[in-house]
Amino acid sequence: MTKTLRHNALAVADDPRWARIAARDKTADGHLWYSVSTTGVYCRPSCPSRLANPKNVMLHDTLESARATGFRPCKRCNPEGVSIESENAVLVAKACRLIEESEEEPALDRLADAVGLSASYFHRLFKAATGLTPKDYAAAHRAKNVREGLTSGNSVTEAIHDAGFNSSGRFYEKSTGILGMTPSQYRAGGGGEEIKFAVGQTSLGAILVASSRKGVASILLGDDPDTLVRILQDRFPKARLIGADRDYEALVARVVGFIEQPGIGLDLPLDVRGTAFQQRVWRALQEIPVGETVSYAEIARRIGAPKAARAVAGACAANTLAVAIPCHRVVHGDGSLSGYAWGIERKRALLDREAAKKSPAARRPISARSR
Repeated sequence: MTKTLRHNALAVADDPRWARIAARDKTADGHLWYSVSTTGVYCRPSCPSRLANPKNVMLHDTLESARATGFRPCKRCNPEGVSIESENAVLVAKACRLIEESEEEPALDRLADAVGLSASYFHRLFKAATGLTPKDYAAAHRAKNVREGLTSGNSVTEAIHDAGFNSSGRFYEKSTGILGMTPSQYRAGGGGEEIKFAVGQTSLGAILVASSRKGVASILLGDDPDTLVRILQDRFPKARLIGADRDYEALVARVVGFIEQPGIGLDLPLDVRGTAFQQRVWRALQEIPVGETVSYAEIARRIGAPKAARAVAGACAANTLAVAIPCHRVVHGDGSLSGYAWGIERKRALLDREAAKKSPAARRPISARSR
């Protein structure tokens, strides 16, 4: 009997289907199932329960085969119907529509009641699925509406009220945080906004750091300092660019120091300007520890959009805050390096340095690992 169990464990562990179960691969749901003799249940591949011992597992290519074991369906993953995660995604999507269609920001309790959940559980669920709290999602949606209203030719007052703000006063209190500048400046294409900047040099080439009043708005890498300045001018065509003083150059030195020695860390006030989806992706990128990499698909799963790997890649490409928002830590699923706005060789160099700082075991160059 022991020999039979050992043989079954080896057979299951070597089966490529088991690798998908061990990874809790959501894309395998509906294509295979597994049953566990010790618990008497059968599950979908993405079941969040503790991973079973392979010797107690039988793999099934059809739901009928899993049912034929006589076991009961797992209550945690519901292998016979829509997964709990999918059900939750529907509830979150419903809450998002309520936020977007409400004239005012709906209260948390109201949103939770609308989807039949407690306020605390709904709040955790919403943040896990979108990467934003309901309040942050509402703010991002209103900011998007204001930006669209201002650029479509509406008056500032019309844009503010159309975006769901009851009073201009409430909006103006938050306008700099929402737009990075005053509404009039935004409508004028950034006219009158002051952007401090300075250019430095790193072992990876030139670097430009630029800041608004809110925080660092751009960190650009390249070969030619003049090209970086032109990129900054294109991004803020009507802003007033100010060559920074010695104090600001000290901030640039901090960024340069992080590039050369990633172990020192980098904590800067940032002026992050992007869509709600981009901000979800960028927040997820900021949670990747130094010395680690994740795939685009994994980031998509982390923000609750498992089918949006390509959109995640687009958000990475739109990032204008090199190293502060570490899009260089995102790689293909097989570990190989993908494109990088500031050059693939810089991406490889950054990852090699960060891997070397993590541990001696991680010192093998990224270039070797990606082949």
